[in-house]
Amino acid sequence: MRKLFGYILSPVHYLAFGLILVIFHPVQWICFNAFGYRAHKWVIDVMNSLLTASYYLLGNTVKFTNHQNLPVGRPIIFIANHQSLYDIPVLIWFLRKYHAKFISKIELTKGIPSVSYNLRHGGAANIDRKDPRQSIMEIGKLGTRMKENKWGAVIFPEGTRSKDGMVKTFQAAGVATLLKKCPEALLVPIAIDNSWKMVRYGQFPLNTFIAMSWEVLTPVEPAGKPVDESVSACETAIKQALGQ
Repeated sequence: MRKLFGYILSPVHYLAFGLILVIFHPVQWICFNAFGYRAHKWVIDVMNSLLTASYYLLGNTVKFTNHQNLPVGRPIIFIANHQSLYDIPVLIWFLRKYHAKFISKIELTKGIPSVSYNLRHGGAANIDRKDPRQSIMEIGKLGTRMKENKWGAVIFPEGTRSKDGMVKTFQAAGVATLLKKCPEALLVPIAIDNSWKMVRYGQFPLNTFIAMSWEVLTPVEPAGKPVDESVSACETAIKQALGQ
């Protein structure tokens, strides 16, 4: 039944999602070039709130829980499991006061309205997975920007999306590179649940009436600990929160 509704509601969702991206592309350009970073970021925040709202056109719901007293003005590395591309607008919107930036594939910096422009100008690290040296340098530059601007960053240490919701083993290399440039950063795990179900049939039809959740967990202070140990602690916390 959900799949049947997906055939009906997916075009409505995609129409809304696409229109949001197209409309906000020139708005981004104007705000960035005329008013700078803050105006551009405000536009990005609004855009991602609307992208998140478009999930409801499928009957899906978003629950973001944050009971942690996270510091503002200190760099934060948000470490999350990754289930679908639909994880990202939710994180951008709800983590907006932390200026959370993403590590993205360089291929996404071209050809996608709004998304590509933001990746090029919003402070993300755009990496070429075929070029390890370039990837390390880009992540290092993001770490420097975090240190200088007190920004946050979101990293998915699994390296790829989970198609069944099961958390894959976390890799510590990206976090280690960020911490090398920004050693004062705090690690904050986020458990994402059920967003994989939205795309369980692929891009069409999208699944419907799914209750999706994002939960901010207890921070991990990395100072004085091996990076592998800190990342492993985040992985364990996320698996426990998801009952894995």
